[in-house]
Amino acid sequence: MERIQSKTQLGRVADAPSGHWVYRVLPTVLWPYAQLARWDRPIGWWLLLWPCWWSAALAASAGAEAGANLRDIMPPAGHLVLFLIGAIAMRGAGCTYNDIVDIGIDEKVERTRSRPLPSGKVSRKQAWLFLLLQAFAGLAVLLQFNGFSILLGIGSLAIVAAYPFMKRITDWPQFVLGLAFSWGALMGWAAHYGSLGLPAYMLYAGSILWVIGYDTIYAHQDKEDDALVGVRSTARLFGAGTKKWLVFLYGGALLLFFAAFTYARVPLPAFAGLIAAAIHMVRQIRIIDIDDGDQCLALFKSNSNLGWLIFLGLLGGSAWAAISPLL
Repeated sequence: MERIQSKTQLGRVADAPSGHWVYRVLPTVLWPYAQLARWDRPIGWWLLLWPCWWSAALAASAGAEAGANLRDIMPPAGHLVLFLIGAIAMRGAGCTYNDIVDIGIDEKVERTRSRPLPSGKVSRKQAWLFLLLQAFAGLAVLLQFNGFSILLGIGSLAIVAAYPFMKRITDWPQFVLGLAFSWGALMGWAAHYGSLGLPAYMLYAGSILWVIGYDTIYAHQDKEDDALVGVRSTARLFGAGTKKWLVFLYGGALLLFFAAFTYARVPLPAFAGLIAAAIHMVRQIRIIDIDDGDQCLALFKSNSNLGWLIFLGLLGGSAWAAISPLL
């Protein structure tokens, strides 16, 4: 254990966790690449994954009738696994790309200057090669879906490529992040139907508002450093009014999720997940202290729990539809 802790300290990144499996399993030479891909911080790929899984479950349960075969109204396990692998690969590729673009900024920010690129543990060429490997893994996953889904997935790349530059030109980089991180809300539906429908668009719009909300909370950790280096964000824009904005963003997200569920005609018990998510959001808004960086990080991470609430609500609705005639 002492040897692991000593090695971890040598490869330490200031904002990365200690004692993660990455540092117990991988050889030291691979640690910088794991840090580039944020394998030691899974919250990112969970947040990228949730809109995919919500959309897959929403599409499968749309219009489910009482007594339906459970297998027919549950999201295909194969799709869920593919979305999981794709989320890990593409989140890692996105983080690697973001670090390549932001190396000049990361060198000036206390929380990020120890990351692999600004600290010199990885060269730009090595980072680009690692990015390509992750992108190819994501492409291999995408090619398992129908043709419409493949084209739709490729369409997201322009947004992903533009995102790292947004913090330099707009106070709303979180909106562009929302466009990218919510893309799965379209993908799950497209993978099921081979086209898009109104519920998918509503789920996508709601997810964008949700992403802006939780990433605003996250950005409050860096607002002082961001102000010094000229990085723009909704955290700096909203300032002391953040709670009011979160009411609007989270409230709008819930309304759009409710509309998506309603138009998709999912079984009524699925709405219990939205009620639980609403309670979770209210708690975030009620207790947030925008000047407490540790609390902001914890609240940001708690949004993965919110993802579970909505997803399990949809699965529960499907299960209810299948077994209700037997009760």
